[in-house]
Amino acid sequence: MAGLGSHPGRKPGAGQGVLRRKPIEYIDEAEGTAGERLTRTLGLWQLTAIGVGGIIGAGIFALAGTVANGTAGPAVLVSFLIAGVASAAAAFSYAEFAGLIPKAGSAYTYGYAVLGELAGWFIGWDLLLEYTAIVAVVAIGISGYFNFLLGEVGVDLPAWMLGAPGTGEGHKVDLFAVVLCLFVAYLLNLGIKNAARFETVVVGLKVLVVLLVIGVGFFHITSDNYSPFFPYGVSGAFTGAATVFFAVFGFDAMSTAAEESKDARKHMPKAILYSLAISMVLYVLACLVLVGMQHYTKVDPESGFSTAFKSVGLSGIADVIAVGAIIGILTVMFTFMLGVTRVWFSMSRDGLLPRWFAKTHPTRHVPTRVTWIVGVASAGIAGFVKIGEAAELTNIGILLAFAVVCTAVIVLRYRRPDLPREFRCPGMPVVPAIGVAASIWLITYLQWQTWVRFAVWFAIGLVIYFAYSYRNSELAKAGGAGGRTDDPDEDDAPEKSGAI
Repeated sequence: MAGLGSHPGRKPGAGQGVLRRKPIEYIDEAEGTAGERLTRTLGLWQLTAIGVGGIIGAGIFALAGTVANGTAGPAVLVSFLIAGVASAAAAFSYAEFAGLIPKAGSAYTYGYAVLGELAGWFIGWDLLLEYTAIVAVVAIGISGYFNFLLGEVGVDLPAWMLGAPGTGEGHKVDLFAVVLCLFVAYLLNLGIKNAARFETVVVGLKVLVVLLVIGVGFFHITSDNYSPFFPYGVSGAFTGAATVFFAVFGFDAMSTAAEESKDARKHMPKAILYSLAISMVLYVLACLVLVGMQHYTKVDPESGFSTAFKSVGLSGIADVIAVGAIIGILTVMFTFMLGVTRVWFSMSRDGLLPRWFAKTHPTRHVPTRVTWIVGVASAGIAGFVKIGEAAELTNIGILLAFAVVCTAVIVLRYRRPDLPREFRCPGMPVVPAIGVAASIWLITYLQWQTWVRFAVWFAIGLVIYFAYSYRNSELAKAGGAGGRTDDPDEDDAPEKSGAI
């Protein structure tokens, strides 16, 4: 945030130390010590397409089968509904923030502005891991459909390249998943305008495939397949909800592109709500078809819909679905890799991570350095980690981010009711409170291994923050080496300071 100290009479942020906050007036100005900023080129429907592209994909084509087969049974559609309710409550909170703070970073930026630097740091730090892992999970899901399609046409590839170690006999690496991660990184580096055009076209094709699945599959439903509806108990449905949760919050990653939207204050809230509503309707109908066509014990965990259609003699449609899945899930990778690179870019521009990462391409105006780093990291996870383990890695940080954003929207509404809001979260404070409660509830259903991984990542982040970020952030430099601000009174008049 260049020039924080260049406004005489104004403090750079409210609070001090780890509680210092980014004022809205600076967030909304050009930021970055090197003048690094992104280009505003995205319209409403491009943003909505990115949101739908991030939500619909692995949830339908990969994780729906995984959860139906081993966690929830036919109640997989209940799992998606539970996750959808929690996601909707958070979506309203994100929509209010997106219209108020139209900058890159999403939950990281919102947390930094309302709850302070340390809270913002940990949200951003978590998202770096969660989003990268999601890209890997989706790549693995696409690879499963790719292998299915090759088998259908009689192509046998060497076993060593067909999956991560432990996923099958002779498997050494999921090579196709690795290549996909690197391809998406290349695509994003072409520039947001060209990449968004590609995303919009592919999302349209994906929605058509999902509609084909629903329309044709409806006529092959056997009601007996729905019994027992809760074979693993109601708790199985909640466990499934925690697993598939990342499949219903692509709007979060999409909101990181606010700084690249033509009219973010008006378009971002609409795009968030439109994308979630469209996606949830398609999710529920698709799950109803999946467990209705084939008994949950026979659903393939990796290519559920293709094998379901093949089981009823529709091999041709199964092949179309496999192709659609490969193309369609690619959009999820696009959305979340876009998300992680924009969060990383924003954190680096704020000085919480080395500013070297915030360097953008001179003509394309995209953060090329972090994009390639994320591409390589996600490729490593996709190539050598099982899909279930990678999926569990994605959820806890996102759920915590949702809880923080829902809390922050309540705090800000009461702290600064005077701020102009293009969209206001309805049912305040009940709706965001539901988002907090639902997120925390879903967290309790995650496996203990997920908590261990999160604790390790949290500890690493804590060390980095106090060793580097605390003294190198833009707010720390504006307020002195110790990170103190000009005026430690965080309740100073908003019209004077502009602090949230």
